[in-house]
Amino acid sequence: MDISAFSDDDFDVKKWINMKFKSTEAQGDKDAYVSTLVMKLQLYVQQFNGSLEETSQSVLSSLPRILRDTQILQQEALSLKEKMVSVKQEIAKVDNDTSSSMMALEKIDKIKMSLQLAKQSLHEADNWSVLANDIEELFETDDIENIAVKICSMQKSLSMLSNAIDYEDKKMQLDGFKNRLEAVISPKIVHAFTAKNLDSSKLYVTIFDKMNRLPQLLKYYHNCLKVSLCQEWRKIIEIAQDENISYWLHAFYDKLLSEWHDQVKWSNNVFPDASIITILDIYTDLLQSLEPSIPDCISTALKQYSTSMQLTFLIELKQITRHFAVNLNGSIDMSFKKKVNNEKKLLQLAKAIYQPYVVYVKKYNTYETEYLTQQVDTIDDNHDDLSDTINSLSMSISKIIEYANDAYKRCKLFTDNCAYQKLIISIDILFKKYLDKYRSCIKKFNKIKTKHEDWNLFQMCLTLLQIIGDVLVKIEEFEKFLTTNIIDDINKLQKNNNENDVFLKYQELLLDNNDIKEVDDFLMNLKKNDKTLLEEIIKLIHSICGDLHSTTYEVIFSPIYTQLLTIKKAPAWSNDEHQQTYAIDLPDYSFSPQEYITQVGQYLMTLPQHLEPFLLRDNPSLMHALKAADSQYTRGSTESGFTDTLLGIIAKGTCQMFQDQTIGGIDKINNSGCKQLATDIDYLGNVFEELGLALSDNLQQMSMLLRLTSEEYQTGAAGCNPRIVAAVRQMRNIPSSG
Repeated sequence: MDISAFSDDDFDVKKWINMKFKSTEAQGDKDAYVSTLVMKLQLYVQQFNGSLEETSQSVLSSLPRILRDTQILQQEALSLKEKMVSVKQEIAKVDNDTSSSMMALEKIDKIKMSLQLAKQSLHEADNWSVLANDIEELFETDDIENIAVKICSMQKSLSMLSNAIDYEDKKMQLDGFKNRLEAVISPKIVHAFTAKNLDSSKLYVTIFDKMNRLPQLLKYYHNCLKVSLCQEWRKIIEIAQDENISYWLHAFYDKLLSEWHDQVKWSNNVFPDASIITILDIYTDLLQSLEPSIPDCISTALKQYSTSMQLTFLIELKQITRHFAVNLNGSIDMSFKKKVNNEKKLLQLAKAIYQPYVVYVKKYNTYETEYLTQQVDTIDDNHDDLSDTINSLSMSISKIIEYANDAYKRCKLFTDNCAYQKLIISIDILFKKYLDKYRSCIKKFNKIKTKHEDWNLFQMCLTLLQIIGDVLVKIEEFEKFLTTNIIDDINKLQKNNNENDVFLKYQELLLDNNDIKEVDDFLMNLKKNDKTLLEEIIKLIHSICGDLHSTTYEVIFSPIYTQLLTIKKAPAWSNDEHQQTYAIDLPDYSFSPQEYITQVGQYLMTLPQHLEPFLLRDNPSLMHALKAADSQYTRGSTESGFTDTLLGIIAKGTCQMFQDQTIGGIDKINNSGCKQLATDIDYLGNVFEELGLALSDNLQQMSMLLRLTSEEYQTGAAGCNPRIVAAVRQMRNIPSSG
């Protein structure tokens, strides 16, 4: 039986008993099982009692021995303590007895060391004099290696004479010997570096390294390579005088790339600890020291090009330089077998490479504007026939958008995404200059428009309105494209500026601090959506649409205007004979509309058929232009809706002019004249009804007031426009009841 559970701290008797009774043995005779279990427990108790008694007896028998061992251990500890005290006293006594002797020994040792140092100094001083004499003789023999050995020995001796009274004099003397040796071998150093003589160069490195003048030797290498490459630049220019700077840059950059690989391989054997960084410094200094300088050559070459073509030439040069920078960057990484960790040196080199273009990036929009101006001037819109001008403008839309797209590509290429705020200035000027052509065309419309029907001019106005609508659609699409791409490009630019590759940090390479702030502010405003890129241009197009719509309206309305001007001269109220003829109070059916209003009605009925050519097919451009021209068109979503709106505007103008000419032109009218005028108004209302339009409230009220008798006038005029009521009363000479 397992009794391990009895030793648990949380032993539960009830739980243990219940568990036992769940076993298969307990399922039979429970009384027998309990008896057996109790007997087993009793046996275990007896067994434990016996074991406990044996253990107790064993412990009691061993206690005397443990006490005895404890007493012995205590005595030994006391004895050890007494011995330790005795040793401590002996040490103190020895220290007191020998301290004076030790001090004497230390003093003697110091004297000995001072004597040895003095002896060595005297030896080195004597050696210094011997070495100095030997060097003087060696200088006469031009034995460079032995001179270097002697100088190293003197340098070693000088370190032992640091406390000598004439230390500074000796130091100056040693520097003099070093300078003399350097002067003697400097031509040989230049020759060795220029000829890439590996053995001689290593010898000079060893000599200068031992003299602690290796940085000075690196300067010789720096100057030799720099002078050599400067000569290559001048040689390229002299040999290819008939070529331009594009050829010179190609040739020189190729030379620099090939020289890089040669110099890295050679210098790794000569200056293994400083070769790459030294060449970086040399290339940086070289690009800033060329005669003539690259900026001067570019400036001179630009004068050979027209202002509009200078940007194309600058882009060509910039691409040559960019190609060189990319290849050189790859060569640098290959030389290091990993990324160069000296970012400062690399940034200085990258800046030196791109420095010639900084001033031109700053003036980018000047060059871009000149280029775009020249392109937009090629659009021929000056034709004798106005329809040819309109056709030319229609054909030019794709060109002008292409010019704008190309400008974006040039900006991306030339400024590496650094001058989009300047690009927008140039594009604004491009579109403004282009839109001036539409204004000129509208002015021509205004000059040739007449007061009579001119359906040809009417169609040309609608055609031009459709074209300017197409321009608006294309420019809005271009603006969305431009906004998305510029945000992506500038985000990439700023990301590159935080990366390790300095050759991609174009903000630092091509911009000054003010320009960098301009780019940041430009992007921030763009992301805020405070102002769209081409907001001014789109507002300008809306204005042009409004002007063209006004001109179109005037062309359409001119015949109506001409006829309505004749209202005051209509026979029914202006001719005395007719007045007498009409004096008889005839029934309403006896009256027919007069000629002026029938002319207006016939003209209005022909308008829809002249609009049909523009509305037979889907015409989103015209819709867009009409919406931009007048907010009333925003309620029309289909071509028929726009037609109704245009006809509604014409109808509104017709009603207003009819009202003004009637009130202002008819001084006096009799009853028959009133019926005639009401008939004219009703006829106009019928024409409008045929067109799906309605008379204005004022004209409807006027028609009703004209048909009232004098006695009915006061009560019948209730609820009408007071101005109309007063005007009709005055025409009819009806006295006011007030």
